[in-house]
Amino acid sequence: IGEDPIGRPNNLMPFIAQVAVGRLPYVNIFGTDYDTPDGTGVRDYIHVVDVATGHIAAFKQFEKNCGLKVYNLGTGKGYSVLDMIKALEKASGKTIPYKACPRRPGDLANVYADPTLASKELGWTAERDLDEMCKLSFDLKIILKRGHFFLNHNTQSHHTG
Repeated sequence: IGEDPIGRPNNLMPFIAQVAVGRLPYVNIFGTDYDTPDGTGVRDYIHVVDVATGHIAAFKQFEKNCGLKVYNLGTGKGYSVLDMIKALEKASGKTIPYKACPRRPGDLANVYADPTLASKELGWTAERDLDEMCKLSFDLKIILKRGHFFLNHNTQSHHTG
C-alpha cells in the first residue's frame, strides 16, 4: 500500500490499483491451472503498516533478549489473484479487466506466512483485512492520481505562462 511506481509495478496490489484508476489496461494473471480453489496463485498479502508494527514489536523484543530470532510477519491467510481482483473491484466499484497468461517458471501455487510465533512471543498480529487493504490502496491511488494531475497541471502552467 502506498506504492506509486513509475511505469509498470512488479507487485500485484499496485498493479491492480493502476488498472482500477485507468493507468493500465488490464491485469495479467500468470497461471490459472494451479491446484488452488480458483486455479490462480495464492499469496499472503499484508498492509505495510502491519509489517511496520511487526518490526517495532521485534525490536522491542530484541531490546529485552538480545540474539537472533526469526519471526514470520503475515496474516496467515492466503488470497488468490482472483480474490485480490474481486476485493479491489468491491473497494473501487469498478470492473477490473484481466487476461489469463501462462504460468511463470518457479511460481508456486500457495505461499503464505505462519505468524504464530510472532503472535505468541511478540504479541503481534496483522490488523488489516483484505477489504480494508484494498479500500486503502484504491483511495490512495485516487489521491495520487489527482495529485499527479494537479502537479502536472501546475508544472505545465508555470512553464508556459
